[in-house]
Amino acid sequence: MTRTHQARLSYEGRVLLLALLAGLPGAATALIILWTGDYTPRTQWTLTVIIVGGWWGFTMALRERVVFPLQTLSNLLAALREGDFSVRGRAPRPDDALGDVMREVNTLGGTLREQRLGALEATTLLRTVMREIDVAIFAFDEHRRLRLINRSGERLLAAPSERLLGQTAHELRLAGCLEGESQTTFQAAFPGAAGRWGMRRTRIREHGLPLELVVISDLTQALSEQELQAWQRLVRVLGHELNNSLAPIKSIAGTLESILGRETLPDDWRQDMRRGLHVITSRSESLSRFIGAYARLAKLPRPQLQPLDVASCVGRAVSFETRVTVRVEAGPPITVRGDPDQLEQVLINLLRNAADASLPGGTPARIGWRRDGAMIEVWVKDEGPGLAATANLFVPFFTTKPGGSGIGLVLSRQIAEGHGGALTLENRSDGPGCVARLRLPA
Repeated sequence: MTRTHQARLSYEGRVLLLALLAGLPGAATALIILWTGDYTPRTQWTLTVIIVGGWWGFTMALRERVVFPLQTLSNLLAALREGDFSVRGRAPRPDDALGDVMREVNTLGGTLREQRLGALEATTLLRTVMREIDVAIFAFDEHRRLRLINRSGERLLAAPSERLLGQTAHELRLAGCLEGESQTTFQAAFPGAAGRWGMRRTRIREHGLPLELVVISDLTQALSEQELQAWQRLVRVLGHELNNSLAPIKSIAGTLESILGRETLPDDWRQDMRRGLHVITSRSESLSRFIGAYARLAKLPRPQLQPLDVASCVGRAVSFETRVTVRVEAGPPITVRGDPDQLEQVLINLLRNAADASLPGGTPARIGWRRDGAMIEVWVKDEGPGLAATANLFVPFFTTKPGGSGIGLVLSRQIAEGHGGALTLENRSDGPGCVARLRLPA
């Protein structure tokens, strides 16, 4: 006999004992009066049987009324534990404690049934998405053995899941995906495909066990299209600048060659030679500066992140601008992780642009910062004529300023994006001029 069964019988025995004790005084009193009174033996025995039988019958009825609902609740809870949510109990009355308990159990069964249906639907949807999605998904346990794979993963490794499940990451040539950075791109050749891939790794749990989830997506086509567009833009820019410089150089060189080819040189041939060589030298230096600027734009180093006080960074950038007055509208004390040299260069570029726009009227520029949720925003405002062509602001070598290089804003945006932020410029809505907004993770 199990301990649970003993406890249940012990509880039933206590209920029976309490019921007998409850009826004992009345039954004993009735029997004493019956047997001490002046009654015939037949009457005494008949009434004794009726009293004792009624006493026992009501006792057993009370026991059943107490134990039977508990047995019903036990069966309902057992059914819920086994996952059968269709069983319901009948509430005896709507205004008693037992009815409240029965209704709560029925409500619990309905809630668990809805949650189970929702979980099944979510699981089915997740499995369908994992099966049909066009990225390879792998899950490895703590021993680096494959526990989950989708169809794209099977195509990538050129084998069915039955053969792949249980193999180690080293055997599948995926060990590198479980080491190093959690997000990276790499060039690799798998049994089912080769190219450039993007990898993301994260930790999940299934049935309480930790799993390493690896998602590998094919970036070959997307990167190839981006590279083609980048090369096309590069060729257009380089072609334009080279033609602008080589056309006059070719024309002047041809003119000088024709002068030197004459039998009798003109009296001012030396001046013509000097002027022609000066133009060639000037255009060559311009072309050299252009190539140097492009190299600078392409070789931006990765930011060296460290704690950086925003107020100090803004103060150092303001100290470099002496042409116009710069008003600092200080925000709250904020420290970010950033590269001091690169971020100061961004602010110097923005303040320089604001000063250039303010110089004709000499109006002061303003700079400040504020917290915006999980981001910090540093803004620079001027009261100049505003922006006429906002679509080309971040096009390399596009400039509206005489003598401008056209790389300041492009370089500044690259620095902002390298810090996980963004840089935007727009005309002000509260007055003349424009506002530049540098957003960085706080």
